[in-house]
Amino acid sequence: MVDYELVLLDMNIPCSDGIETCRRIRRSYSRLPISMLTVRDSEDDKVHALDAGADDCITKPFLIRELTARIRSAIRRFRVPKVPQEEPLTVGRVTLDLARRTVDKAGAPIRLTPREFNALRILMDNAGKPLTHDAPIATLWGSEMSVSRENLRVLISNLRAKPEDDAAGPVYLLAESQVGYRFRNSSPQ
Repeated sequence: MVDYELVLLDMNIPCSDGIETCRRIRRSYSRLPISMLTVRDSEDDKVHALDAGADDCITKPFLIRELTARIRSAIRRFRVPKVPQEEPLTVGRVTLDLARRTVDKAGAPIRLTPREFNALRILMDNAGKPLTHDAPIATLWGSEMSVSRENLRVLISNLRAKPEDDAAGPVYLLAESQVGYRFRNSSPQ
């Protein structure tokens, strides 16, 4: 983990080459912002700094307010997390991999329709919590007015037949009487 949020590096640092220092920093810290300061105003010098890995090249003399604004901007971008990789959801022996849009049970792949996958995701995202009938209907079918609880019941019935060993005696996808459905939040015993 890096303890710094930005490197402010002069291109003409004493006893070293700022461009090479920038390259070394970039090799070790791929996301760390590097702002280069230079007295050189040529386009080639700025391009060399940027090609070496600098995120910004600021020519001296500069206004302090502009420098601090550029630093704040670079730090804001640095603090934004990388595009998050959604971790697979696992409950018991069922794993739903959001990034790959796959589902498996104990390592064996389960084939789901896109709507079944989305329904399972909603249920597993809320594992242990009962979901009313209306919540999945609104999410899965949107504003289709003709969709009813019967459509949801059929979808859940089809879905239940896939990860369950016995669809008639489900251990994962449970019905909540008069409420809706719930996905078990722990391994079945």
